[in-house]
Amino acid sequence: MHRVVAAASFIALLFVASLAQAADDPTGTWKWTVRFNDQEREMSVKLKLEGDKLTGSIPGRNGQETAIENGSFKDGEVKFDVTRERQGNKITTKYSGKVEGNKITGKITSPGRDGGEGRARDWVATKAE
Repeated sequence: MHRVVAAASFIALLFVASLAQAADDPTGTWKWTVRFNDQEREMSVKLKLEGDKLTGSIPGRNGQETAIENGSFKDGEVKFDVTRERQGNKITTKYSGKVEGNKITGKITSPGRDGGEGRARDWVATKAE
């Protein structure tokens, strides 16, 4: 009898843990707004968690999808890079943030001009329904 209770308790614990993990699953489309000069622009990223690997894409100005690179999800934190080419130069922007329910809160780090120090901005994205 003791074994049955222990087994049932263990299964219940696994079920509760899987529900908690599913609630903070980064899979889905995430949206946020950025400000460039005096203009606001809505941005989005599509993420998919496969095991511990994070894949996805982010649309560009012409609607062309750019795949994310170095995607990871560990301890509730997403990290990924997006590399784009402008005027023959490759520019990599780094994203990181903590997933809590339907919100990611973190930083976007862009490289500086002409090899200068990069710039970090706050990032708050919400999961699209």
